[in-house]
Amino acid sequence: MVKDTFFRKKVTLNAGGKLIDLSSPKVMGIINITPDSFFADSRKPSIDEALLQAQKMLTDGATFLDIGAYSSRPGAVDISAQEETDRLLPVVEAIAAQFPEAIMSIDTFRAGVAESAINGGAHIINDISGGTLDIDMFTTVARLNVPYILMHMKGTPQTMNQMADYDDVFGEVFDYFVSKYSELKRLGVHDVILDPGFGFAKKAEHSYALMSRMNEFDLLGLPILTGISRKRMVYGLLGNTAEEALNGTTVLNTIALMKGTSILRVHDVKEAVEAVRIWEAVEGPPEAGQ
Repeated sequence: MVKDTFFRKKVTLNAGGKLIDLSSPKVMGIINITPDSFFADSRKPSIDEALLQAQKMLTDGATFLDIGAYSSRPGAVDISAQEETDRLLPVVEAIAAQFPEAIMSIDTFRAGVAESAINGGAHIINDISGGTLDIDMFTTVARLNVPYILMHMKGTPQTMNQMADYDDVFGEVFDYFVSKYSELKRLGVHDVILDPGFGFAKKAEHSYALMSRMNEFDLLGLPILTGISRKRMVYGLLGNTAEEALNGTTVLNTIALMKGTSILRVHDVKEAVEAVRIWEAVEGPPEAGQ
């Protein structure tokens, strides 16, 4: 199969001293240490529940576990950094102790929370705000020397629904990535993953417009993370609920793989891993140097 080799995407990620090959797409499982995340089955507020979910996701083939203690659903209740840390840190430490092979990503926009979690055994910072909600985030990432997931969002989880206004959503997100990545590079951050932020300050039509052009983000030469699992853009279109949106999620994840995504962030690891395996059977193994 002839593949476009003009633009070379970064295909390795150094997380906790482990070199991860992203030329073969990977799956990130979502574990929410929250009482109010939009998909009820993802809520694992106790350490025991989180450990059971981590074990299941790792067994099902997850490369990463994304741990969050602050609900970022539209209109979610704001909590203090201390409460977020108190929820998060015991779970991070427990997973690190029981599953030392697990690569943990921390879903937070607060630099202090992120640093506590990294010191507690996590490896990656996943920031929905792209450094806009905490001015110390970029310098903290650089100092800790950890991979950083750079997401596009406008406003806050409490205000983002009122900010879903674009003349050119792809152009705005692309320019945002260029600007933010330049800043991260100046600070010496080596491993950056881009997340278009599906559903964050975006109506369904904006999210689908981004998906249709997602392969064009390859011009930036960075891995792309896709997080559309059971979101409103899926169940709103299909007229069902988040609980009924697994099939739609799998279809959209498969489209994301066709568009060049490197990481699928999902609630349902087994199904996402199966989508990757089938897609790779069609596409064939990655070519050397890709």
